Amino acid sequence: MAQPEALTGEALSRLRDAALGSLLLDRSTLAGSFKGSRGFAITFTADGLLRVKERFPEWTPFLDLALHEKATLRLRSMKARLLGKTPAPNAWYLNVLVLNENAAVGRHLDGTLRGPSGDVTATPLWVSVLYLTVPPREGGALRLWRKDRAVACIQPQPGLLLHFRGDLEHEVTALPPSGNLRLSVVLEQYHLAPRFLAAVPSFKIESRAGFAAFLEDRARRGMSNSEALRKTLEP
Repeated sequence: MAQPEALTGEALSRLRDAALGSLLLDRSTLAGSFKGSRGFAITFTADGLLRVKERFPEWTPFLDLALHEKATLRLRSMKARLLGKTPAPNAWYLNVLVLNENAAVGRHLDGTLRGPSGDVTATPLWVSVLYLTVPPREGGALRLWRKDRAVACIQPQPGLLLHFRGDLEHEVTALPPSGNLRLSVVLEQYHLAPRFLAAVPSFKIESRAGFAAFLEDRARRGMSNSEALRKTLEP
């Protein structure tokens, strides 16, 4: 389900500049085929959503769009829509993903919150992706798979907001050479049972940039080091 030009103009520029200019941006915290990528991530629940928006105000327009109930309505089965039985997301993993020239992401199924929650079978209800910067030429396309059948191939465009079912495997094709960049914000949206949800932190930043980067980034936002330290250590 695609929303072309979901974000445009100043809102898109602010989010792009904030992501690329963040002191938290470093080698990806993800493993596997994400090894060559850069980024940082946030795990949060409904109780931490306000903190995410306060900490990263530039992301608010994206979050408002991605979390809106109607945004993913078409991803739910007709029966679920009629009966009103589709569970609502209650835990999220937000990942800033930067891919440079020649980079690709291998075929995989999202399940990032399996570790934090303890639910070894957890997959997102759906995944929402906003594209901020894309290569000027072909490359960096998103391919969706259901088992061994390719179901879609999406060429990203700046401002495109894409939602797809979390049980679909997916991959990113190789970017072309010569300094190309692909920047996106990915939101995995989960519904976890209460005992698994209780294990997920309400707000947690994940970055390989180091603790000094956390403090400096806080200082940029007008917080003292003592306040930054206190808030960083909060559960």
